[in-house]
Amino acid sequence: MASTVSFTVDSPRGLRTVEVSYERTGVGAPLVLLHGIGHHRQAWDPVLRILAAERDVIAVDLPGFGASPALPHGLAHDLRTMVPVLGSFFEALGVVRPHVAGNSLGGLLALELGREGLARSVTALSPAGFWTPSERRYAFGVLRAMRGAALAMPMPLIERLSRSSPGRAALTSTIYARPGRRSPAAVVSETVALREATGFRQTLEAGSGVTFADDVPGVPGVPVSIAWGSKDRLLPRRQGVRAGRAIPRARLVRLPGCGHVPMNDDPAAVARVVLDTSR
Repeated sequence: MASTVSFTVDSPRGLRTVEVSYERTGVGAPLVLLHGIGHHRQAWDPVLRILAAERDVIAVDLPGFGASPALPHGLAHDLRTMVPVLGSFFEALGVVRPHVAGNSLGGLLALELGREGLARSVTALSPAGFWTPSERRYAFGVLRAMRGAALAMPMPLIERLSRSSPGRAALTSTIYARPGRRSPAAVVSETVALREATGFRQTLEAGSGVTFADDVPGVPGVPVSIAWGSKDRLLPRRQGVRAGRAIPRARLVRLPGCGHVPMNDDPAAVARVVLDTSR
């Protein structure tokens, strides 16, 4: 069941109140789950039960996505802002240095949280930021097209497409290698989340200036795993090789048969990577 927490953060124009929606379940060490751009916390639903058996799982709707409103005026949807915002979110929940797992944008944020000493371990699934300029333009073009299609389609059409495997593939095959595994309700929900994502434009614009170089340091004492789906159509798996060079002590994991959002394609494999990293 979803909960909401409010907290204040500093901005150039003084304190601002941020509201974040999240779901918390399970027992064990705290584990925060971060989704990708245009998605919502339900992206993690396929692995939630497995993780919750061993971890105190906190699945987050990032500001401007899912049920969380956009950041208030004066706060940008960029890394420099989002990392301390998430740190303040941890504090508001009374969580100190949780394990963090993230996908795509969430993977990038997880790595930054680890680098800033705010995470006990980091699992990054197809993290953003390890692209070339041309790969970034391609990914952003695909994301804009997906958003445009979600905005243009009337709800009856979305619902009708969701009821068949070919329809679900039309709506989600860019991010899933096995879109037929998604339930009709899940496909409708995430399509609506994409069209209603108030932080989409600002987040995408902020990402245009993000590129990880090969000299990005790791964080001593913070276990890092970087996993990439072999069928990622948005951020090709060669970007995982660059991620390995940028963070040479990270454990690189290949997820056979998985797309950009691998939690749906192989829940057991993804859960195993997250649990192993967060021991």
